[in-house]
Amino acid sequence: MSLRAPRTDRDPVFARTRRQLVRWLAWILGFSLFLNLLAFVGPLYMLQIYERVLTTRSLDTLMALTVIAAFLLLAYAALEIVRFRILVRAGLEYDAALSGPLFNRVMRLKLAEPESKPDPLLRDLERVREFLNGPGLIALLDAPWTPLFIIACFLFHPALGLVALVGTIGIFGLAVLNELLTRKAMASAMTAARDASDVAVSALQHADLLQSLGMERAMRLRWFEKRQALLQGQSLANDRSGTILALSRFLRMALQIAILGVGALLVLDQQITPGIMIVASIMMGRALSPVEQAVGQWSVFGRARQSWGRLDNLFARIPEEPARTALPKARGYLDVMQLSARVPGSANLALRGITFSVAPGECLAVLGASGSGKTTLLRHLAGSVLPAGGSVRLDGTELSHWPPQQLGALIGYMPQASVLFPGTVAQNMGRFLPEATDKDIVAAAYLAGAYDMIKSLPNGFETEVGPGGDRLSGGQRQRIALARAVFGVPRLIVLDEPNASLDAAGEEALVRCILALRQLNAAVILSTHRSNLVAASSQVMVLDKGTVQKLVDTVDAIGTKAADDAPAAVAARKGA
Repeated sequence: MSLRAPRTDRDPVFARTRRQLVRWLAWILGFSLFLNLLAFVGPLYMLQIYERVLTTRSLDTLMALTVIAAFLLLAYAALEIVRFRILVRAGLEYDAALSGPLFNRVMRLKLAEPESKPDPLLRDLERVREFLNGPGLIALLDAPWTPLFIIACFLFHPALGLVALVGTIGIFGLAVLNELLTRKAMASAMTAARDASDVAVSALQHADLLQSLGMERAMRLRWFEKRQALLQGQSLANDRSGTILALSRFLRMALQIAILGVGALLVLDQQITPGIMIVASIMMGRALSPVEQAVGQWSVFGRARQSWGRLDNLFARIPEEPARTALPKARGYLDVMQLSARVPGSANLALRGITFSVAPGECLAVLGASGSGKTTLLRHLAGSVLPAGGSVRLDGTELSHWPPQQLGALIGYMPQASVLFPGTVAQNMGRFLPEATDKDIVAAAYLAGAYDMIKSLPNGFETEVGPGGDRLSGGQRQRIALARAVFGVPRLIVLDEPNASLDAAGEEALVRCILALRQLNAAVILSTHRSNLVAASSQVMVLDKGTVQKLVDTVDAIGTKAADDAPAAVAARKGA
């Protein structure tokens, strides 16, 4: 009974982790052998008391047997401690080896398949680690040594061994039956649990909206329906598992009576001694114990095996990213050629044959009605998703060919929904990078025109924004998101509806920021519905149903009165 799953060798990280786990488990299996051999100490001590001490009434024999037994039991305790520590370290090494690569693959899966739900895969990692550190694995590793105790019963008398063998096979058969009867119900319950969790999380995140629209009751009923499906699946699985567990306990107690009854007959027939009868009963109990424990832990093992299989499939589907050569720092030339994009979960195209170029110091404003493809286009320009056709190149190199960390420093992206992450304002602006300095964070605040707004917050740059930034207003989140986008002055800045939640002062700061970025020789692409941002642009592109309807140059705003404050932002960036 192992966690081995097919197709693992396709991914070197997963294969390496599996091989290391096999080595750990081999050590644990070896320790289990000696622990099971030392489990004979008690029964053999009892047998010697019956056969030698009580018949000879020798105190010296009793003392010698007791000292030997005590020493062997101390060795048993020491081996048990070592085995437990090996299990703990195996779990820690497994987690350390897979947690980073798993997070990377889950992120890439979500980007490649936005409609997918990869979140449970992170819980799968934890579920397997808990199994490695739990009693279920110990029971499974003790089970292979059950034949040792059955052989001992056969050595006492073939009839006693036959009773032990039949009992072990019966309990093992119940374990297999338990797996067959509960597998489908448990899978259905786990699916329902994920659905119920998704509904609950979504409802709690938007509790104010549900309250305002009177949707709380409807959402509660929807959650209740998912919970009912979960409870129904769990109830069915638990009913069947409980029945099997009760049958296994009945069988074990019946076998204890059977082996004592058979032993009594053999004693009366003078084929064995009363001591052997008692010891054989203990031996059979020891033989059945790990098998019965395995029956009780079978559902845990089943869930861990399913989690391991899902992780295996993920690592097989999404291989390790190849190491990429660091490229010369980009100047900011963006070339989009025949770009096509698909609607998530559909074969329909959201973008068709988009072609344009933006040079350093230029700004392209993308216009269009809702649903025209503006956000989809900007996500492709930011490298969030891969195109279905065509290419997006920065300084002649496709975005997917840049090393991810290097590309992240070259692109500043502000999505339509200005989501912040739990932490401080400064941490969000510095992109949570360990190397982010206070000087660069303050410079980004100046460049985005958000410095005074941040100073007015309760704790300034150290203000906690809360999950999603929900402790700040929409306008405050948007201005901090803009500062995050311009942190370090990337060569390409992509802004999706950057003024959607801004007041007049915020819009003026945004225009100054765009003009300052252009003077700093960065390429800027933004989507907007408002003319003041168009005035700060050098090109305008109109999208309609995923195609370019118009691409024209505008009056360059760098030389207009609107740019008068841009040099101040530039100077702040250079001197902060």
